Amino acid sequence: MASQDPRGKPTITDVARRAGVSKSLVSLVMRGARHVSPARRAAVLEAAAALSYRPNAMARGLKQQTTRILGVLCSDLHNPFFADVVEGVRDQAARAGYRVLMNTGNRVPAQEDDAIETLLELRVDGLILTSVLVESRLIVEASRQVPTVLVGRPARAGTLDSVTNDDWAGTVAVVRHCATLGHKRIAHVDGGLGAGAQARRGAYEHTMRALRLGKHVRVVAGSYTEDGGHEGALLLLDARPRPTAIFAANDLAAIGALNAIEEKGLRVPQDVSLVGYDNTSLAALRHISLTTVHQPRIEMGQMAVAALLERLERGRTRQRRAVLAPTLVVRATTGPPPRERKVRP
Repeated sequence: MASQDPRGKPTITDVARRAGVSKSLVSLVMRGARHVSPARRAAVLEAAAALSYRPNAMARGLKQQTTRILGVLCSDLHNPFFADVVEGVRDQAARAGYRVLMNTGNRVPAQEDDAIETLLELRVDGLILTSVLVESRLIVEASRQVPTVLVGRPARAGTLDSVTNDDWAGTVAVVRHCATLGHKRIAHVDGGLGAGAQARRGAYEHTMRALRLGKHVRVVAGSYTEDGGHEGALLLLDARPRPTAIFAANDLAAIGALNAIEEKGLRVPQDVSLVGYDNTSLAALRHISLTTVHQPRIEMGQMAVAALLERLERGRTRQRRAVLAPTLVVRATTGPPPRERKVRP
């Protein structure tokens, strides 16, 4: 019988003995090396299957100084935006022979810090941090240990790369779209401390003033969540005069705002127009049909992996900051403002 480790799991030695080859050859086969004869490869794979052997990635990583695993930190698993980014990451990583290990911090900076530390302890070769809230100092520290790419948040330190959407341009398109429809009282439910929220808020205020609508600027606190959009929209709808158009910081917030509008007995877009940001799968649902700003999320994930591999495999050291152009997707939630009812004296 083949000897096993103390926990009863077969080892690389067991596979080598059963296949009648050396341990180094087993290692080559498990890494997918090409210069192994078909007969020997088949013998090793057959022995591994018979013993239910799985390579120990951690042990291999310690020996080779690489695990071929990329760590991904998602800010919020409830947001479909991140599912698309991760799809792009997994697709691009698999093509390059890497696996993906995912963690989350639930939009809490301290938890995100712990999640990053966990990924580093598991010896990932690189990090992809998507729209994280953790403070910049901790991100820079992580980037000094492994190549790190930010998605949805611009990189400042030279050790970091980033892939972002042009939040400013996307927001300008939103405000101009509403103004072209005839809206003046365009309000904004912001994204709080979320990645990109500050740029969207600033672009909203700037564009309103540029269109000579400065006196109608109205920003209420929100977040990139349904609750944040719901609470912010309620504040706007209780104001007098209420806005005729609401720009929510992302699609999830827009869904929350839509609920608030309906709770008030109002219709979209007849009474209030509504715009989101991200163009997630939720926005395209027929019964929602949300006007929103499209971010190429899958491509953003793919580009993040490509940036990591340039540092890992090609030795690039200069910073790369990719900024992708957004596009406005007009659907059923925007239309002309309601006619103002004249009040008789």
